[in-house]
Amino acid sequence: MGMIRRTFLFGSAAVVGGGIFAIKYADSSARSAAAKLTDGKDGHNFGTWIRVGEDDTVTLYSPHTDIGQGSNTGLAQMLAEELDADWNKLTVTSAPAESPFANVTLGRGFLGDMSGYPGIIGMLPTSLLSMVARSLNLQITGGSSALRFTGQRGFRVIGAATRLALIETGAKRLGVPSAELTTADGKVLHAKSGKVLRYGELAAEAATHSLETEPKLKDPKAFKYIGQSIPRFDIPAKVNGSAQYGMDVVKPDMRVATVIAAPIRGGKLTAVDPAPALAVAGVENVIKLDNAVVVVAKGYWQALKGARALSPKFSDGGNGAISTASIFAAQDALIAEGKPTGTNGSGDVAAGLKANGTKLVEAAYRMPFLHHAMMEPFALTAHYKDGHLDLWGGMQDPLASKMAAATAAGLSADKVTFHPMLIGGSFGRRLPMYMEVVDQVARVAMQVPHPVKLIWAREEEVTQGAYRPQSSAKLAAAIGTDGKLTAWRNEFSQPEDGFIDVPFFYDVPAAQRRHFKQVSNQTVGAWRSVNATQHGFTTESFMDELAHAAGADPLEFRKAHLKPGSRHRAVLEEAAKQSGWGSPLPAGTGRGVAIVECFHTIVAHVVEAALNADGTPKVLKVTAVVDCGTVVNPTAAEGQILGATVMGLSTALGEEITLEKGAVVQSNFTDYEVIKLAQAPAISVHFLNSGADMGGIGEPGLPPAAPALANALFAATGKRVRQLPIRDQAKA
Repeated sequence: MGMIRRTFLFGSAAVVGGGIFAIKYADSSARSAAAKLTDGKDGHNFGTWIRVGEDDTVTLYSPHTDIGQGSNTGLAQMLAEELDADWNKLTVTSAPAESPFANVTLGRGFLGDMSGYPGIIGMLPTSLLSMVARSLNLQITGGSSALRFTGQRGFRVIGAATRLALIETGAKRLGVPSAELTTADGKVLHAKSGKVLRYGELAAEAATHSLETEPKLKDPKAFKYIGQSIPRFDIPAKVNGSAQYGMDVVKPDMRVATVIAAPIRGGKLTAVDPAPALAVAGVENVIKLDNAVVVVAKGYWQALKGARALSPKFSDGGNGAISTASIFAAQDALIAEGKPTGTNGSGDVAAGLKANGTKLVEAAYRMPFLHHAMMEPFALTAHYKDGHLDLWGGMQDPLASKMAAATAAGLSADKVTFHPMLIGGSFGRRLPMYMEVVDQVARVAMQVPHPVKLIWAREEEVTQGAYRPQSSAKLAAAIGTDGKLTAWRNEFSQPEDGFIDVPFFYDVPAAQRRHFKQVSNQTVGAWRSVNATQHGFTTESFMDELAHAAGADPLEFRKAHLKPGSRHRAVLEEAAKQSGWGSPLPAGTGRGVAIVECFHTIVAHVVEAALNADGTPKVLKVTAVVDCGTVVNPTAAEGQILGATVMGLSTALGEEITLEKGAVVQSNFTDYEVIKLAQAPAISVHFLNSGADMGGIGEPGLPPAAPALANALFAATGKRVRQLPIRDQAKA
């Protein structure tokens, strides 16, 4: 998310120069444009995202894309709660990929988090932040942001404001004070007279009112929808097969294409003879791009066969000597040189590490590149006709994808329409700043007189990923005579810092993190939970090492460094209770713990594990305790923690992208080892509500899994794992 952070800061500076009056005018203009895009003859818009029909239906235009997380149902719950809508008359649809529908509340939330100054950002005018979001074409689904930002700060607010506008209109109609009116199930009620007015009959006039910018929200004690496990809107269509993904798009007279890119990132296409591909029945065209070649055919298998018949020549971009080993060596050298590119922390760490009577503990950790491993590879359809380019597919930022396509095609934005669809897996891979498929399909569409669907083969999708970065870390800490830490230092090397993303919450007098920037030829991008996986693994593995060095129980050692009454300590204590921490285990079985905070959510995992006969880990049980503040839909939230936990275990067990001679070695699920059903453990999830502000739910369940497993294996075998994936490192 570091790239997003820098973009925000640049965009903010750019729009401030326009002056506050220009900003306010642009904000009003955007709301008007949004209404024109969605307002029908039988409905009336409130702000950007809500339309109330004269038949009492309420349509929510969601600026988030469905990746399977169920957030659109949660957003509807939050809107219905404050609007007092009739749930049976509420529907959710994708917001148009147009600038008036840029996610302005996401802008405020992300900018506050990523700038590191949420208080200052909160003081800025909403109109300014709205303009920033629109200038950046912000319609992102990611960062565990849908409910905590868009829902909490967007849909709840606009729902409450719309309800007030409807009440005000009803009071005028009935000639009574607004205070005498209440609302329920899509109606305005006057108890004294018994009169009832439907939202639909009030909508036309109410939509002309200025909406309250800071309406009073409901007390949680009055919640009717928030906190309920309401069935998700998206599930029926996914079960009966009617749900449409990018891979499902079919257009009349459509062509299908596939691509072969330079195997070494940074390489360029130097030569290709199209004849072998054109000799394949059904192949119609071979298109040369800067670093790739695209084969267009009447069907996918013809295109793939044609592509495999080619022998394209690529340069290596000067990256032919890069390998996994050379990257680790470069990272080690940077840390040893001692010239960090970024530092944060407090206290005199150097003195604390050398204090008299302390015990110094040091350890080094290594983590590989990780692939997103989407179940649905890239499949994006485009059609250029009569000067207009249309695109269909599932992307995490449809609006930014539209703009990227316009740039690639050399068209103005008003000549491009992006049609958002469901996403068959992503975890950060489908953000436009990290992917090439939008650029590729736009360029191909400009040269093909038919709709064309560009599909990446699985091998292309694995070898051309935007990976979680390969990372190295060297940690040092000192233990005082009282068994508590006196100082802590984490020196780590990877492309971006991740300081803001993952807070260091242990109570240590002097603590410091130092980042040493190292960049290879690989594209790195947002990966589920971003930097929390790296920091989570190193911090929680090292805390376990420190506990054993101090002769302390690992859970009690952590508690000793967490303030009494803190959210973190409460989560840890609940994890101990729910997991039966300290109770006897069978011989050869160990129990490990880890706790990580990210996206303002705290998750602790307790893992029970042993070894298989071949020395690989056998995960038996996981207990997860989560404090994310208010839980909107408990069943959906539990599903997110379950999925993230399994994904975290998968990265620990076998996932790894390696490089040789500048190119990725892995090519499919045969050698990129994703966890299988037989390896999945029993998992129980428990939620705490500390009353804290709402945190994210889609990503925080992942980071504690790997360190908790490594710590459990140490408890079982006495072997410490400091490099991922674990594979058979814990065997005797």
